[in-house]
Amino acid sequence: MGVTSLLSTNPSAGTRISRWRSSPRWQMFVSSPLAVASATWLLFVLVLAFVVAPLVVDVANHQTIGLRFFAPFQFDKGFAFFLGADSLGRPIMLQLIVGARTSVLIAIFSVGISATIGYAIGLISGYFGGWVDNILLRIADIIHTVPSLLMALVVLFVLQPSILNLVIVLGITRIPVYLRTSRTQTMEVRERMFVEVAKAIGASDWRIITRDIAPLVFPTIRTLAMLEVAAVILSAASLTFLGIGLQRPDVDWGMMVSDGRAYLKSAWFVAVFPGIVIVLTALSANILSNWLRAVEDPAQSTLFFRARKKKRSSSQ
Repeated sequence: MGVTSLLSTNPSAGTRISRWRSSPRWQMFVSSPLAVASATWLLFVLVLAFVVAPLVVDVANHQTIGLRFFAPFQFDKGFAFFLGADSLGRPIMLQLIVGARTSVLIAIFSVGISATIGYAIGLISGYFGGWVDNILLRIADIIHTVPSLLMALVVLFVLQPSILNLVIVLGITRIPVYLRTSRTQTMEVRERMFVEVAKAIGASDWRIITRDIAPLVFPTIRTLAMLEVAAVILSAASLTFLGIGLQRPDVDWGMMVSDGRAYLKSAWFVAVFPGIVIVLTALSANILSNWLRAVEDPAQSTLFFRARKKKRSSSQ
């Protein structure tokens, strides 16, 4: 059944699609080539991480010493070796795909833990204030005082390096970022008139926080979380590069860069290709987070539609 027949049998679906395409956010998205390119790259990485990676993990880890440092951009040994092979003859392309799954999982779970806890604590701290706010802020100050990378180095040096420990460490060290942002937004929203009205009609504090304040704070946290994805990917890669992160058989992009740094003169591609992937993924996450921030900003949205309207009128 084609799209046309589907829309003819279900008119409401066509209406929803037309509304979606005419929505302000979609128009702002398609008019930004950088945002489209960034979203496409991130979607491509997600598909590789969760669909392709489980299918190629055995082939990616297979060692063929005879293909050690096989040069890239050749199809003699198959498409898997198009980006060359590492020091043990493993295909770099498949290693990148398997590493994508590890890097993405670490980023998603770390950001999810820190964003959820920081968001919730910030709402409570900003709404109630007083001694609750002071205690939570002091805890955040203690965590924030120690550099996150240094704390991760110490913890992972004591504990056994693993994906779980890396997620926990990166998640805890990023909590203050969300806590302070959520607290500041909550303190501003709680002074608005609708909150006073909700209190006057007898609404509980829990209902005001969850129904009235939290939805207004969430867009800022969402944008910040998108920005933090890039920071977490870089942090995880840095820890693995320093030898305190993941260990084989687990592999991420940082480990691939670390493995290839000793062969930069003889086999540059072993370290350069994962480095390029890290840069592209972090840059795409940053660009997409900036787009989300622009969408959520009424001033920038207004300027966009004014410019769009002016362009249409001038073309006519």
